[in-house]
Amino acid sequence: MMRILISILLFAACQSATSQKKQLNKQEVEVLLTGADQLNLLLPKISGKNVALVVNHTSLVDKTHLVDTLLTHGINIKKVFGPEHGFRGNAADGQLITDSVDRKTNISIISLYGKQKKPSPQHLQDIDVVIFDIQDVGTRFYTYISTMHYMMEACAEQKKKLIILDRPNPNDFVDGPFNRKPGQSFVAMHAIPAAHGLTVAELALMINGEKWLTNQLTCDLEIITLKNWKHNQPYILPVKPSPNLPNQQAIELYPSLCFFEGTAISVGRGTAFPFQVLGNPLLKNLPFTFTPVTIKGVAVKPPHEGKLCYGLDLRNAKQERKINLQYLLKLYQGYPEKEKFFTDYFNILAGNPDLRLAIEQGKSEEEIRAQWQPELMAYKTIRKKYLLYPEQP
Repeated sequence: MMRILISILLFAACQSATSQKKQLNKQEVEVLLTGADQLNLLLPKISGKNVALVVNHTSLVDKTHLVDTLLTHGINIKKVFGPEHGFRGNAADGQLITDSVDRKTNISIISLYGKQKKPSPQHLQDIDVVIFDIQDVGTRFYTYISTMHYMMEACAEQKKKLIILDRPNPNDFVDGPFNRKPGQSFVAMHAIPAAHGLTVAELALMINGEKWLTNQLTCDLEIITLKNWKHNQPYILPVKPSPNLPNQQAIELYPSLCFFEGTAISVGRGTAFPFQVLGNPLLKNLPFTFTPVTIKGVAVKPPHEGKLCYGLDLRNAKQERKINLQYLLKLYQGYPEKEKFFTDYFNILAGNPDLRLAIEQGKSEEEIRAQWQPELMAYKTIRKKYLLYPEQP
């Protein structure tokens, strides 16, 4: 009897260990890998070639910068192209950046957010292949995708291959007003809604497929796709994508709050909580207060610098996977000088004049969202052609 009992216990223990092993194996299989994480796929494509990279501080392999990682593998990096905020991500919003040399690696850094936003033929003359690896946040007005567009165009003109290392979209939904004047601004490059629901690689495929490059050129693209990621799958960024998006709350609020950059309202630039608060010195009926100041490398002469602003504290506000118009409607209704609420920049951010007009006419969020639907439905049909990943329910 004792032998039978021991046998039963041993069998149960083995079954439990096997079950745990299966669960561990399943977890190992489902670990999300970015394009940059898959060096086994990347290195054979660039070994022995002259390489340029479009990267910034988000271009990490585990916790090591992609540039440093590739150098340890003997890759010949000729130069690095830096986007807005710079190669190391420490320049303030809108701050023009000059060419330089990276102190750590001695590699030449060519700024694509200074006197030029597109590489010259000379910049690519000695390059065989360009790698793009930057974390996007899924909105039309975030300039990293505009930098990608111009690099695609330059590579197409100079017949250079562009390898995109894909990363997840942390605001992975389709919503907002549609941009009817693509190319009018660096924050309005593409005929897409404010929240486009694509990874950078999928957007690159759309740029190619819809012939949005100059002269309808096509860039020679190669993509290292994400592994174990689906659309609608939440993703928390391991590093802040730019100085004024310091945490996940700011990233998730960004699609809704960026419109305020075209108004008299501060989004908290020059505070410890940018894109998590809203305010203006005239909104004295609101209880929360903050005072913007210049913060080197983060905010230079921010709106309402040195003035006490009254407004909303959204640091703990729960976010839905959509653009929240209630903030715009509430602050417009409460602003005493309505003729000064909007600036000309607002329509560029919105992509068309309809949103401003609807707010001025006192339309509800439901009415405004209904206006978006025909263009959003047409866009979603186009978007399906370029998806690289299944959509999670």
